[in-house]
Amino acid sequence: MAGIRSSGGEAWRIDLTRYRRYTLSPETTAYLRDLASPIRIVVTLSEEAAPADLKGLLREYVDATANNLAGGHISVEYVDIDLARREAQQLGLEQPNLIRLISGDKAQTVAVDDLYQYENQEKKAFRGEQIITASVLDVAREGRKRIYFIYGHSELRPDDTDPLRGLSSLSTMLRQRNFDIESLDLSRLRRIPEDASLLISVQPQSRFSSAEQELLRQYLANNEGRLILMLSPGYSYGLERLVSDWGVIVDDDALRDRGIDNVTEDGDLIISNFNLKHPVTQALLHASFKARLRVGPARTVRVDKLRASGLGLDVATLASSSTTAWGQIYAASRSNTAFDSAIDIRPGAGPDSSDRLGIAAAAERVGTRGNLPFSVPTGRLVVIGTGDLVDNARVASEGVFNFFIGAVNWMVDRDTQLNIPSRPIDRFQLLLSPRELQNLRYCLIFGLPGAAALMGLIVYWTRRS
Repeated sequence: MAGIRSSGGEAWRIDLTRYRRYTLSPETTAYLRDLASPIRIVVTLSEEAAPADLKGLLREYVDATANNLAGGHISVEYVDIDLARREAQQLGLEQPNLIRLISGDKAQTVAVDDLYQYENQEKKAFRGEQIITASVLDVAREGRKRIYFIYGHSELRPDDTDPLRGLSSLSTMLRQRNFDIESLDLSRLRRIPEDASLLISVQPQSRFSSAEQELLRQYLANNEGRLILMLSPGYSYGLERLVSDWGVIVDDDALRDRGIDNVTEDGDLIISNFNLKHPVTQALLHASFKARLRVGPARTVRVDKLRASGLGLDVATLASSSTTAWGQIYAASRSNTAFDSAIDIRPGAGPDSSDRLGIAAAAERVGTRGNLPFSVPTGRLVVIGTGDLVDNARVASEGVFNFFIGAVNWMVDRDTQLNIPSRPIDRFQLLLSPRELQNLRYCLIFGLPGAAALMGLIVYWTRRS
């Protein structure tokens, strides 16, 4: 991190490292902007012994909160437990290489080694910002958001480690971001738990019962509930009326595309068209890689703007296909995948006049219109027309988690926060023979001083003449 002082006296800080190693992500700065409680960070190492990655990162946290109007400032101190043993014991710290975050009566401890990602016992990436920001949230917030994954309809489960049917990797990622994860069987409930910040149903393969549908409707309407539905093609899920009440149409089709640049060799769709303004997609659009998703079997998710407007809803398409795609009706029973203008869904048809077919949409209540006594659900709904997008085999694919965490953050009102990537660690090795090493040694000992002396002589004779 380089510092340059402007003419007005303010210090400009410029990160010149290759991966902007010391620059906080937009997600972290969004968290810190709303930080209301001061946080003290204690590192059980001397400042000289602390890793440069850690020291540079912590300086950014201090600087980012120095002028925080919300009152939450972060301070950092280094304590050598061998020289300041009493102070370390008062903090409950008796081992070196620890980071203690303290806010009031809440504290959390992180090991310095946990800030790095290792491969073959070598440091490959620095994920300090992920860990430190998560710990800041743990000690600064009153409670953790709780996400319930619905089951009972053959959905994918957060405790399943199967590559194609499990969500254990997604569950781990969400827990690392300070979410509590639980499972929920709607058939056993009379009401949704009050601590539910978000409900998620991933690839239901059987229909929700009438009682379950009413339970979800009341949750969204009366409790300002939040629901994410991930619906694969070929299954009847029984929530058509519910999503329709939110200005969203989920077609019973399979998305096809004839463009050679839009389909992989395995038949997956490549989605690269996203809503540029919606909070859900910001994590994906601000990522370092090209914004795109590799999607398995998918159905179209369209927006009924006329119905949404009449119900006082703000509905937007989040991701959409290319202009060459279409929705194939009765896909399972048709051997020919060619477009049939008589029955298939094409872009621009129906209530959604877009020239692309959507695969994900978001809806939220914006208030009643025309002073009419509408009984309209409140809360937020996200519908994604594919179910296997976040399974264990796909969730680590380029852009997938960025998109999904954007939806989760928006749902739980963390819509200004973005994804925090790990920073790769570069290693450089210089291989020299003994003769080359000797020549380098002579060059450093005699060559550089000699060059400096020669320049001095040139300047001297130039001035004399």
